[in-house]
Amino acid sequence: MKIHEYQAKQILAKYGVTIPRGKVAFTLDEVVSASEELGTEICVVKAQIHAGGRGKGGGVKVSKGLEAVRTNAEQILGMQLVTHQTGPKGQQVKRVLVEEGMDIKKELYVSLLVDRGSQQVVMLASTEGGMDIEQVAANTPEKILKVGIDPTIGMRPYQATELAYGLEIDKINPKLIRPAAVLFQGLYEAFVNEDCSLVEINPLVLTGDGRVIALDSKITIDDNALFRHKDTLELRDLDEEDPAETEASENDLNYIRLDGSIGCMVNGAGLAMGTMDIIKACGGEPANFLDVGGGSTQERVELAFRLISSDPHVKCILINIFGGIVRCDMVAAGVVAAIKNVDLKVPVVVRLEGTNAAEAHQIVNDSGLGSRLQMADGLRDAAEKAVAAVA
Repeated sequence: MKIHEYQAKQILAKYGVTIPRGKVAFTLDEVVSASEELGTEICVVKAQIHAGGRGKGGGVKVSKGLEAVRTNAEQILGMQLVTHQTGPKGQQVKRVLVEEGMDIKKELYVSLLVDRGSQQVVMLASTEGGMDIEQVAANTPEKILKVGIDPTIGMRPYQATELAYGLEIDKINPKLIRPAAVLFQGLYEAFVNEDCSLVEINPLVLTGDGRVIALDSKITIDDNALFRHKDTLELRDLDEEDPAETEASENDLNYIRLDGSIGCMVNGAGLAMGTMDIIKACGGEPANFLDVGGGSTQERVELAFRLISSDPHVKCILINIFGGIVRCDMVAAGVVAAIKNVDLKVPVVVRLEGTNAAEAHQIVNDSGLGSRLQMADGLRDAAEKAVAAVA
């Protein structure tokens, strides 16, 4: 689950991470009030959407004086902000964060995520703050520092201190080594205690008045741990989410919309990844990731069809089910009923293997759906049929 920048900062502040003074505002009057409350000559008005690259899209403006704050806020509030992460349609800005201006001496980058290969939390850091970390990794990978943290021990003080020296903070202000190390440990504590899958500070700034401040922040919470964080669940902003993905999550389906034309319905995340891979290998593009899980009932299959077909870019649906716990004949009956009930206008290709697969094939053959429902002999045959259907 993603949350807004101002919400992320509120969480980080609980762990001793220094953040700028600021206030969220939903209207122009609230923006002006927030600016007056801050009492600083320079304020920054920042669009609050669940996407990066806001500054490049015109969603972050430094404002000198109350009139500039008002003018900039008027431009940002209600705008359709387009960034490299929103897609061409962009996202409407319904709230802004008004923050105090900073005397920035140096911008740094720091983030935490789970490295499943080493089974550790990893802290990444770079002296190239304010830039996309992907660009830094591609152009100057030597400038990315990596610290593996043993989850049974946690981040040790020496690791945080070494990282501060590795970022050459001592060359800017030696007195900031200790505050930076404390901040790094606070970020780690927030990551673990809040069950995050990502914590990113870009930039982390060193200021002229001797502070280390998380100027921008991004937090993503692990959905599987939200039952432990009822208060965090209240931070969810459904306006920032794809309605189809929201409906799927409310019905225990895993659905993510992609950019292709072949809809995918599978049971199991690994099978979903394999299905998308073979679609691409056969020259097609998957339109979604949809895992109906182990309990593939007729109702769940119908819902999955509705979600997939709600995407106007879908020209064919590929169903790839391996019947272990779930019976293939039950899935086949659900697919036939769902196609009739949903009144699909696009062809469907089905690959069913496992328990009662022969009975499932017979149900499909006797469905009377003709070319609207094709049975495939193996996964590659299914992918090739789906790709041919959208050609």
